[in-house]
Amino acid sequence: MPATSPAVESCLRALRYGYRLPFLLWHLFVHLPIVLLLIAVGDDGRRPVGHAAIRWWARGLLRVFGMRVEGVGTPRTGGTLFVANHISWVDIVALHSQHMMGFIAKAEIRGWPVVGWVTSHAETIYLQRGNTHSLGGVMTEMSARLRSGRAVAAFPEGGTRDGRELGAFHARIFTAAVDADATVQPVALCYGDGCEAQPIVAFAPGESFMGNFARLLGEPARPVRVCFLEPILHAEQAGRRGIAQTARERVEAAMAAA
Repeated sequence: MPATSPAVESCLRALRYGYRLPFLLWHLFVHLPIVLLLIAVGDDGRRPVGHAAIRWWARGLLRVFGMRVEGVGTPRTGGTLFVANHISWVDIVALHSQHMMGFIAKAEIRGWPVVGWVTSHAETIYLQRGNTHSLGGVMTEMSARLRSGRAVAAFPEGGTRDGRELGAFHARIFTAAVDADATVQPVALCYGDGCEAQPIVAFAPGESFMGNFARLLGEPARPVRVCFLEPILHAEQAGRRGIAQTARERVEAAMAAA
């Protein structure tokens, strides 16, 4: 796509804000109360109504930002640990748009506008970074959920990246899957055609959540692919280091193929 001049891009960005902001407000003040109501309703006997409502709301939020989400592959049901590359708060919304999973997330997210509300009502397990006691409690809770047949999600890079390269997958996060002998399913998140928009969606140096949120609201429309990759079975046999290496290789290969 040919580059536009700064003046033209500034006008286009203002136009995007002009028509997206009303949709965002509608999604927050009309659709969000509907989701609250559906969460209060509970379970319809086959799947939690609230979980389905959160998936619907997440897809809607991505549309407000001009992100056309596409799910590739099939997420496993039951007690599965989903692990994905991590560059932005959008990752959580993109994953929730496809499948219900309880995230392992830094405690600061709980106070973020919009996203903090969604994650708190989506079975998120909050981690106090740098707190060994908190990490132990998170691992215990993860194992319990996996054994009970509930899905858990984590970002094994340990934090957001700049979108230019995939970080190391830390083995410790896979301890819960090994303890519960649960399946691990890697997920590749790809923004833009050929993943070229990863650095755009990622947090800029020193950028706050609200700064990133506002900047992305004015960005051009682009596709988002959530690729559920080949699961890693029998985590107990593979060991956490083996799982970490295999999961990273599969995510990296999927992003390269995109």
